[in-house]
Amino acid sequence: MNMSEFLKSRLSVLLLLLAMPLAVLAVDMPLTDINGNKMNLNSYRGKWVVVNYWATWCPPCIVEMPELQSFHDDHAGKDALVVGINTELIGKQQLKDFLEDYFITYPVVISGPTQKSELGLIPGLPTTFMVTPEGEVVARQVGPVTRDMIEQFIQNWQPKQITSQ
Repeated sequence: MNMSEFLKSRLSVLLLLLAMPLAVLAVDMPLTDINGNKMNLNSYRGKWVVVNYWATWCPPCIVEMPELQSFHDDHAGKDALVVGINTELIGKQQLKDFLEDYFITYPVVISGPTQKSELGLIPGLPTTFMVTPEGEVVARQVGPVTRDMIEQFIQNWQPKQITSQ
């Protein structure tokens, strides 16, 4: 890795760390994926959850999908997973076909167009939220993420200690 790549990766981690200075408790967020499977963010306590808001018409969203899939493949059975939330008006079969074309197997939910969610504001696409194993929303990234960015964020995460005086 050359110096430019090193600095870029460190800057990416720093941006994620500074993205949300205050942790927000994840709400009880019931979801149904495109296959009809019911899920809830609270049921993933004990694991990191990468919640990614995206759309099929969004080029940066499509670029990051292989990165999210790679992260999900390596972590889903262990310590983390990805949940994709599609934010457009699209039929289930059309979305299933799209996901199949791009070899995406992580859970995907259709929410329809939105600029806010239970996790926070969605000012643009893609927007990714990091939810800790304790269920706290601790970071938001507007723009594409990479597997390395996510893994470095998790590796470097340290809960903020609140001290009373």
